[in-house]
Amino acid sequence: MTALALGLRYFAGVFAVGFLLGTIRTLWLAPAIGDLAAVGVELPVMIGASWWWCQRLLAGRALTSAGRAIMGGSAFIWLMLAELALSLAFGRTVGEHLAAMRAPAGLLGLAGQLVFAALPLLIKSARP
Repeated sequence: MTALALGLRYFAGVFAVGFLLGTIRTLWLAPAIGDLAAVGVELPVMIGASWWWCQRLLAGRALTSAGRAIMGGSAFIWLMLAELALSLAFGRTVGEHLAAMRAPAGLLGLAGQLVFAALPLLIKSARP
């Protein structure tokens, strides 16, 4: 499997979990404790899910550092595009989407997304 294909699988698996948790965060958690705290609660779960899924995808694959960077980078690009598409689908403009990413909760989420992108490089090399 190519690094790009692994990146797409990595994105899809983590996005599915994030969509579910994001719905819970947005509808129930954020109204109760605030946006920043809600992201702070969700983020460790998402990083844990990303770590687990990334390990599963890398198991038994001898992927070079460049391949791992492509996997993480392409997954990050897919994630950014999917989040933008969701924002637009829910009636936000591109400007509103970008403004939300500059708010404290958005910046914390972006930091988590950058960790998600870096995980393929950080996880110990799998042995075939």
